[in-house]
Amino acid sequence: MTAQTPQPVRVLLVDDQELIRTALSMVMADIEDVEVVGEAATGEKAVRLAGELAPDVVVMDIRMPGIDGIEATRRITQMQTDVQVVVLTTFDDDAYVYGALRAGASGFLVKDMALDDIIGAVRVVAAGDALIAPSVTRRLIHDFASRPEPAVGRRELNAITDREREVLTLVAGGLSNAEIAAELCISVATAKTYLTRLLTKLDARDRVQLVIMAYEAGLVSP
Repeated sequence: MTAQTPQPVRVLLVDDQELIRTALSMVMADIEDVEVVGEAATGEKAVRLAGELAPDVVVMDIRMPGIDGIEATRRITQMQTDVQVVVLTTFDDDAYVYGALRAGASGFLVKDMALDDIIGAVRVVAAGDALIAPSVTRRLIHDFASRPEPAVGRRELNAITDREREVLTLVAGGLSNAEIAAELCISVATAKTYLTRLLTKLDARDRVQLVIMAYEAGLVSP
């Protein structure tokens, strides 16, 4: 039996700069497992096309006229729960990191990253994982460190078991499923099961939101 060819990752590009959209579109056109299904220069059009085209991943700019990227991300993730959003912006926009992640973004990248790295991030997010550029991660941790006390009470974590709390702590530390399994001497499949339980119990969209919850609840410190 001949193996079926995997369907390409369907991508919607959103940026008010045509040059950025064109560059990304040209690069993706040469990649077999990625397909650009639409482009938008505004948040309003992005939300509409996300509903019409049902892309796998939306590459979203933040600063746009009218509805900005954060609000567009919020509307898209509420409307299309299986659509992943990667926020792509300039380094000096890092102050928007927290808002974008809380809005449901599964990735946060900066525009000075190599195009190949951006394409790789699209694949990672399409596979159901999350990815944040190292420079953005540092800013996110600094944001948490500057807060006088957790924004969310520990009571939100009362529903999870001690083992799930261990797993959440390791997720917040940036460990992969394989690394969590090695740390806790469990199988990778078991680590994935714990992660699934955490996502369900804490009503989190992905690993990024689990990290945010861990920091907010004071479970881990920057």
